[in-house]
Amino acid sequence: MQSLHRFRSLTPQLVEVQRQMEEHARNYGLDFFTTIFEVVDADQLNAIAAYGGFPTRYPHWRFGMEYEQLSKGYSYGLQKIYELVINNDPCYAYLLASNMMTDHKLVMAHVYGHCDFFKNNEWFSKTNRRMIDEMANHGNRIRDYMDRYGVEEVETFIDSCLTIEWLIDIYSPHIKRRSTVLQSSMMAEQEEVAGPTATRFQSKSYMDSFVNPPAAMHEEMEQKRRDLERKESFPSEPMRDVMLFLLEHAPLKPWQHDVLAIIRDEAYYFAPQAQTKIMNEGWATYWHSTIMTRHGIEPADLVCYADHCSGTLAGSRTRLNPYKLGLELFRDIEDRWNRGAFGEDFDACDDYREKKHWDKKLGLGRKKIFEVRKVHNDLTFIDEFLTLDFCREHKLFSFGMNKESGYYEIESRQFAEVKKTLLFNLTNIGRPIIYVKDGNYRNRGELYLEHRYSGVELDTKYAQDTLTNLHRLWKRPVHIETVTSDVVTVHSFDGREHASTSTKK
Repeated sequence: MQSLHRFRSLTPQLVEVQRQMEEHARNYGLDFFTTIFEVVDADQLNAIAAYGGFPTRYPHWRFGMEYEQLSKGYSYGLQKIYELVINNDPCYAYLLASNMMTDHKLVMAHVYGHCDFFKNNEWFSKTNRRMIDEMANHGNRIRDYMDRYGVEEVETFIDSCLTIEWLIDIYSPHIKRRSTVLQSSMMAEQEEVAGPTATRFQSKSYMDSFVNPPAAMHEEMEQKRRDLERKESFPSEPMRDVMLFLLEHAPLKPWQHDVLAIIRDEAYYFAPQAQTKIMNEGWATYWHSTIMTRHGIEPADLVCYADHCSGTLAGSRTRLNPYKLGLELFRDIEDRWNRGAFGEDFDACDDYREKKHWDKKLGLGRKKIFEVRKVHNDLTFIDEFLTLDFCREHKLFSFGMNKESGYYEIESRQFAEVKKTLLFNLTNIGRPIIYVKDGNYRNRGELYLEHRYSGVELDTKYAQDTLTNLHRLWKRPVHIETVTSDVVTVHSFDGREHASTSTKK
């Protein structure tokens, strides 16, 4: 890859365009960190995108593979990156040098929508706002490990870590899960050191034998001693952050522990972006559309703008377009709250014509979409605002692969099924929900994981590959349990071969 650091500064014309777009965005109430635009050529932009937007990120072969894919897609005219913006303070955004001035206007307006979302959406509130510096630090530490221990050994370990990079608890930055667990475990450790003691109630000396009968006290101490002797599983309750469990208990070398911690930190940084893809792109598209159509378009820009916007919002037979769905949902919310088409009165109305022309002229739409932007993620956004009327208007349906024909086909046009499919795909960022159930399975130090079905089934091949890499980290046999159609299946790997057992519930 070419050097990523020789970026061009903005021309005076682009500086003026940025000033105008920023002014329009602020006049509409958008609030964002200082935004720095840099001009790059297509090769540089592909390289930056391959690194996830961070040119100073740690080296790894997967970034080179991603770069090759992006470069070939651009060379063959199959894809083109128009904008790339980083959640940071200040925000950094990249402009493609070969774009027309119309595209630069559009991209700048779009970027300010993203920057507003990054700063104000609650799901980004716990992210590191100095991640560019942090990524550079991560890159330097891993390069140092490669110099000391060898590129191949470090890259192989990173490969193992990357297979579990999404086995995190995406809600843990917003929820305290471990305080009571830690407190109870500390009490258990203290009791184990001091020895078991029976519960003694306060009483007068002459009543002690009645309040604290010796036989009951002796039986309680014996029971506690038996409990301490019995090897119990840990953690004390299932733990969703598998990477954290490995950091705390896996037999890792110091440099391996640091690398795993780096990959976990980056996974938590990128998680909110995966949780808000539809909302984030819809919000940015809403604002570039509003700003461009009302302020940014000149006669010479019209055809170019219409062409590129239509391409961005085009539908697909095989995948959902987050730009289109997010934009239309925000527009629908704004329209409904402007007309007052919500609440008990509206829901109770069974007259189709009356509901269609319902208009109380409340004018609350703009306020409502700013509120939605602040508190929701994709899962709650779809659950709350995807309505039957919206599905009818936009002809939404659920589809899947027909294994016999080899083509994607419509599975259902029923609203409940459409919404259910969307919610399943958005739960846990569309990935299986995995918990650590036992870190001392069978009292042999084996790792036992539990898959909790939420619409996403385990792929056997991926499960086996993940178990193989988990074994490299845990150094002992690993297992994962999954339940589908009342059948409990346990996939296992002992370091030599894979095995699966199934039983009826």
